[in-house]
Amino acid sequence: MGTTTGLRQRVRFCTSAGDGVRIAFAQRGNGPPIVKSGNSLSHLDFEKDSTVWRHYAAALTGHYTYVNYDPRGCGLSDRDVGDMSFEASLRDLEAVVDAAKLERFSLLALCGGSAVALAYAAKHPDRVSHLMIHGGYAMGPMRRSAAPHVREVYESIAKLVEFGWELVSPAIRQMIALQFLPDATPEHYRAFHEFARASVSSSSFASRFRTLYDLDVGEFARKVTCPTLVTHSMNDPWVPMEEGRFLASLIPQAQFVPIRSQNHLLLEHESSWRQWIEEIRAFIPAEAAGSPIFGELTRRERELVDLMARGLSNMEIAAELALSRKTVKNYITSVFAKLEVDSRAQLIVRAREAGFGSPQALAS
Repeated sequence: MGTTTGLRQRVRFCTSAGDGVRIAFAQRGNGPPIVKSGNSLSHLDFEKDSTVWRHYAAALTGHYTYVNYDPRGCGLSDRDVGDMSFEASLRDLEAVVDAAKLERFSLLALCGGSAVALAYAAKHPDRVSHLMIHGGYAMGPMRRSAAPHVREVYESIAKLVEFGWELVSPAIRQMIALQFLPDATPEHYRAFHEFARASVSSSSFASRFRTLYDLDVGEFARKVTCPTLVTHSMNDPWVPMEEGRFLASLIPQAQFVPIRSQNHLLLEHESSWRQWIEEIRAFIPAEAAGSPIFGELTRRERELVDLMARGLSNMEIAAELALSRKTVKNYITSVFAKLEVDSRAQLIVRAREAGFGSPQALAS
């Protein structure tokens, strides 16, 4: 596994309506809330350290309250469940939002999480302020073509997953990894295999695979009323960019932004990762959303907090930001007052808990 980002994560549990399945979720950071809809591969404990996933939380928790969860059958949530339907997955998201006591929030969907996010946004327009989708689609590949061989190909992949996902041999997982992350490094592939095996059983992943790729959520997309940002990797081999563009065309208030990448999931070493984060922060500025804590700070003050969380002295901060030491002291006084802290040590603890001090905290 990769190096930890230093983000503190506390896992809680809630109960999904209907069948009582226990769903694990985590809430980190400070600022306006962003909820990430569940992905087919998910494990809260592994995700915070994985080089494939950790940069998402690290980049968001310095500016927002980031809420993530393991959907049924995955990670720390109940594994042995009978109902793996789309409707059950939607109930899982509803349970997490209610347990986190979120009245209104932004909803983030990556890849396969887009279907549930679209359904939730359409069903609960009063609760979703912004919707962000990357690598999503309105129609699963089993629905996109009338050619019989298309369904046969994806059913064959599902069968391979069903019988080989948990094997020690990485062959089946590597087949998926090469489609998700064609531009990955060997370290990324090792992290993917470890994360994938820990995330979900063969049977659960095959079941979710069949459900997600045989969906048509176009009607939900047409009913979304909140501002929506749809981004898509230009050379995505798993979900063609045309599918993302088509999805954006169905959503009344959607913006579509192509991302220069060939990875289905963006990796932090890519220049496209910085582009994507900039798009997210421009779409939902922390300051404009009225963050109760770190969102009250100016951009310069957040830079100063980040440097303090990294352990820099006032003299080092002054050199880094090209400021006088007196100006740095004035900024620190202002930050202490806004955050209602009495000491540098107290500020650093709170800042690190919110994600400051990591390499990704202010990447923009």
